[in-house]
Amino acid sequence: MCTLVFAWQTFPDAPIVAAANRDESLDRPSSPPETFGSEPRVLAPRDSEAGGTWIGVNDRGLFVALTNRWTDVELRGDRSRGLLVHDALGRESAEDAVRYVERELDACDYEPLNLVVADRTAALFVEYDGNVAVRNFDPGVHAVANTGADGRYTIPEYRSEHAREQAANVDRLRTDLQPEPGEESQVWRRRAREAIRDHDYGVCVHGDGFGTRSSSLLTIGTDSVEYHFADGPPCETEYQRVEVDL
Repeated sequence: MCTLVFAWQTFPDAPIVAAANRDESLDRPSSPPETFGSEPRVLAPRDSEAGGTWIGVNDRGLFVALTNRWTDVELRGDRSRGLLVHDALGRESAEDAVRYVERELDACDYEPLNLVVADRTAALFVEYDGNVAVRNFDPGVHAVANTGADGRYTIPEYRSEHAREQAANVDRLRTDLQPEPGEESQVWRRRAREAIRDHDYGVCVHGDGFGTRSSSLLTIGTDSVEYHFADGPPCETEYQRVEVDL
C-alpha cells in the first residue's frame, strides 16, 4: 500500500477513520478482507504470495497499516513486511505493537517501510531504513506515502523527481481533507474516498504491470468497525461493504 490518509481522534463517534490505496504488481495475488485468529480477532486482507497483510484492525480497536519506503539505502528483506503487520495486529494496544515492531526490526532484516499503528489512545509512526525512528501523531488528519508523512519527507536521489511530486500530492491530499466545521465521520470518509480515487491527486496509480490494486475505507468507532473494500483501482471499482466479525 502506498497512500494512507487517516483522521485520528477527530470525530467523537470514530477514533480512527482511514482511506488507503495499495499499489502493487498487478500479477501479485491477494484476497479480500476477512476475519481470522482469536485473542485477538483480526480483520484484514491477505497477500496470497507471502501470507501477510498491508492494513487491518483487531477486536481491541488496534489499527495497523503499511507503506513501502523509498530510500537510497539498499536493504535486503529476509522476511515480508506484510508479516510484520500481521504480527503487530496480534497485540493488545498501539504501544504494545510498536514495542514489538521495534524488537522485530532489530532482530530480522526487512526492506524499508513506513508503519502507522493506532488505537483509541495513541497513534504512532514507525520509519525504517536500516534505522528505526518512531514519532507520535497528534489528533487530526494525517497522510502517509512512500516518502514519509505530514510534510516530513525523505527524497531519494534515484527517483527524486517522482518523490517530490508524490510528496506534493500527499500534502495537498492532507490539506484538502482537513475536517470542515461540524463535519461527521461518515461525511469525511466519503470525501476521503473521492479524493483517493481522483487522479488529480496522483494517488490512484496506473502503470505497466504495476498500479493501485485495491483500496480500503475503515471506520473504527467507539463500539463497532465498518470496512469497505474495492478489489481493484478505486477509480473504476466499486467499494463493497465487508462482513465484520470482531
